[in-house]
Amino acid sequence: MNTETSFKSGFIGILGAPNVGKSTLINRLLGQKIAITSEKPQTTRHRILGVAHQPGAQLIFLDTPGIHRARGPLNVRMVDVALKVLGDVDLVVFMTDAVSPDDLSDEIILQSVKKKTLPVILVINKIDLVNKETLLPLIEHWGDVYPFRAVVPISALQGVQIDVLLSEMVAVLPEGPPYYPEESVTDLPERFIAAEMIREKVFRLTGQEIPYGVAVTVESFKERQEKNLIDVQATIHVERDSQKPIIIGKGGKLLKQIGEQAREDIERMVGCKVFLKLWVRVQKKWTRDEKAIRRFGY
Repeated sequence: MNTETSFKSGFIGILGAPNVGKSTLINRLLGQKIAITSEKPQTTRHRILGVAHQPGAQLIFLDTPGIHRARGPLNVRMVDVALKVLGDVDLVVFMTDAVSPDDLSDEIILQSVKKKTLPVILVINKIDLVNKETLLPLIEHWGDVYPFRAVVPISALQGVQIDVLLSEMVAVLPEGPPYYPEESVTDLPERFIAAEMIREKVFRLTGQEIPYGVAVTVESFKERQEKNLIDVQATIHVERDSQKPIIIGKGGKLLKQIGEQAREDIERMVGCKVFLKLWVRVQKKWTRDEKAIRRFGY
């Protein structure tokens, strides 16, 4: 077998509406967590790269922020990040929701895809929450809308039909060499993922209005080899004075809970003990401040 000509590789953009399950899917495809998830929309703010190694193929996934009708500088930037992926990939995975599809966001994605000549696989997620009688007309509808290379119903959360999706993606990818070493899962630095894991806990543990005004920066990420310990110091930035006591909680209880849950995730990632120290600071109206948005890495 000539591995130089038979090996397949390529970049795959995962696009979809907010809260459709893109990050859950990429974590499932990689077999480990690199992208944060929550039930709240717009959890993902960055383009997240993940590498899956299959026999005879390397699939490089680009998870993206949810595409929606954006209002405000931060949301506009997130949608721009997502749509720019179309210029960098060999294949698009267009992900929609079997339970409650976002017709407006799906239409924005479809019109953007139609401007390109890229192959597109449609993924209908959350099929574990609907019956077959609902699913079959949905598959037929999408088949009439666009000439997708394949339509694959899945449950990213339960792992249903993930092997089928992988096979369909590999079939479409061009022949090419591996771009990343076999041990690589992402190109993201650990301190970036640590900041995202902290932000995930804020999303999961606070009310509806708080998470969208939160950014996290890691001020220090130091390894103490003699103690087999990593010392992480991070700041949770909020945009209003009233949000700071909410994040801290009564007697510091909520901040402690955020820290404990984030520390457990970070320890799983780095494979050793972590000492995590969190602060909360107010950065007035940062989501509407272009300079602050750039400073926080968006």
